[in-house]
Amino acid sequence: MSASRTAEAVLKRLEWTVIRRLDGLLHGDYRTLFRGYGLDLADLREYQYNDDVRHIDWNVTARLQTPYVREFNEEREVAAWFLLDLSASVDFGSQVLRKRGVSTEFVTVLARVLTRHGNRVGALFYGSSVDTVIPARSGRRQVLHLLHRMMTRPERASSAATDLRDLLRTAYRVVPRRSLLFVVSDFISTPGWPEALARLAERHDVVAVRLYDPMEMELPDLGLLVVQDAETGEQLFVDTHDRGFRRRFEAAAVQREADLRASFRAAGVDALELSTNDDLVDAILRFADLRKRRSQLATGGGLPPHLGVQV
Repeated sequence: MSASRTAEAVLKRLEWTVIRRLDGLLHGDYRTLFRGYGLDLADLREYQYNDDVRHIDWNVTARLQTPYVREFNEEREVAAWFLLDLSASVDFGSQVLRKRGVSTEFVTVLARVLTRHGNRVGALFYGSSVDTVIPARSGRRQVLHLLHRMMTRPERASSAATDLRDLLRTAYRVVPRRSLLFVVSDFISTPGWPEALARLAERHDVVAVRLYDPMEMELPDLGLLVVQDAETGEQLFVDTHDRGFRRRFEAAAVQREADLRASFRAAGVDALELSTNDDLVDAILRFADLRKRRSQLATGGGLPPHLGVQV
């Protein structure tokens, strides 16, 4: 079967098994899930009595110690971009789907949902650098194009460590107008990316889509193993039968999780966590519910619109 036909078959399967379920379950929450649709940032000004607290720019307010609100020009359509980390580490997976497969299905589902509502979707692909930019367009053909490019992209061999700053900084240059950005990555990267993510979130509505595998959190007792770094190729001989080693591994994983979530909060972005053993529909619905509840709290109590939520 040709790659184009394979992409068509995958999209049809997801339309029947995932998108139809979402259609019946979101119940009008589409705009809640994708907050900020149809708005283009026009200006910033000081907060005045009776201004909508949801429009307060908390990053600018924190810096200037004076409340500032964003003014928007409303648009009929919005562009959504997928910033895709396709480095070697996303090829890992201990389940039926690897992290790359989860990324592919997530992008396909969200892109199809978006284009069905008349919006445009585009993408940036990162391997060891940003090597592909797909301009934002609408329609089912665009979704098939994105899916085809992801499915036919070869797996990367060992390379230098991932630097997500390159992907985030490129997006800042390539996407000049306010858009909805999904950063889809396992966030295994060299340091420095939270600052670039925060800068991107000042201009766009950013969602961090974090991919992970359960075995990255807890090692089973499998005896003696040779483990290899997916990106550098470095190998290490470990004894997973050693309880002390497994406890240290789990402690390091817990600390990594805490640091990662703190980075998302500091950057002011929402976070959707997708495991290789997760149900995609359930994850999206949990995320939609959290954004809906946070939006309601912000309307009633004036809470900051970027509290960073994890699913």
